[in-house]
Amino acid sequence: MISELQVGVITQTHGIRGEVKVFPTTDDVNRFKKLKEVVLETEKERLTLTVEGVKFFKQYVILKFKEYDSINDIEKYKGARLLVPREKAVKLQKDEYFVADLIGMQVITEDGEYFGRLKNVLETGANDVYVVETAENKEVLLPAIKECVLQIDMEKEVIAVHIMDGLLE
Repeated sequence: MISELQVGVITQTHGIRGEVKVFPTTDDVNRFKKLKEVVLETEKERLTLTVEGVKFFKQYVILKFKEYDSINDIEKYKGARLLVPREKAVKLQKDEYFVADLIGMQVITEDGEYFGRLKNVLETGANDVYVVETAENKEVLLPAIKECVLQIDMEKEVIAVHIMDGLLE
């Protein structure tokens, strides 16, 4: 399991006082209200920053970091990922999982046959959809519902599924 989880991506600056507009990659944007520190990661550097202010604007979160007071200092971080240590992540309910932990897991059928690997999770209005890359390198979309996803074993990194009629056509 990964030690840090991504909570957002800086899309652009906001104003001239060093605020940034963040596209949240968490399903609970209110988690930003309690966020004290965040790790800013680019291809070249990693910085631990103190969250000084949080506002919400449409689907974005506006963050102000204590370490930056100018647009000129913060604009180079457009596209940077914002991470939190796993131990500071939102607590999950029973049968909830972090998408980052599911990606790459082996997917087997209810008969124990290898079906593929979980490549991605799409969030739709009704339920999530698992994108599975099969052994034949085809993508299959499986609804993340009880009738289809039978069991998720985090220790063995295996997802057992029931292939519902019509899903492979």
